[in-house]
Amino acid sequence: KKIQASLDRAAKLDAKEQDMHIVHEPGKVDVVGLGFITNMADYMVGANILVSKAGPGTIAEAAAVGLPIMLTSYLPGQEAGNVDVVLDGGFGDYCEDPILIAKELSCWLQDAELIDVMSVAAKRVGHPHAAEHIVSEIAETSLRWKEQSLLGPKYLP
Repeated sequence: KKIQASLDRAAKLDAKEQDMHIVHEPGKVDVVGLGFITNMADYMVGANILVSKAGPGTIAEAAAVGLPIMLTSYLPGQEAGNVDVVLDGGFGDYCEDPILIAKELSCWLQDAELIDVMSVAAKRVGHPHAAEHIVSEIAETSLRWKEQSLLGPKYLP
């Protein structure tokens, strides 16, 4: 629900920028380092590209809103497979060299069609309501176990 609200706000902002005739010049990129934030979805829907380490939650959030990703690092073993999700999904790349990252991102930002293709690919991988489905499944399973335990041990699986 929060992601949808953020998407709605981003769409209104896009429409407002068009009405105000705001033009973004290619090649001029504003980069703002924010540190830790709690309203990540708000920033993701307003971004063109996400630059991040290969954290599973971050990748899932970005994919859910169709945000292309440049991965810069991962925790060996624990996050290595997440890089493959992005690469195989076609919605990002992996690079550790800051100079090469800047060059590649510059190319991405000057190619609106590529950004659109990666955005569509991200949305195919993303599951924006996954957390709700997981919580619902856990609640239903817990309720079934509780009901069965009240009926006695012969009804437990």
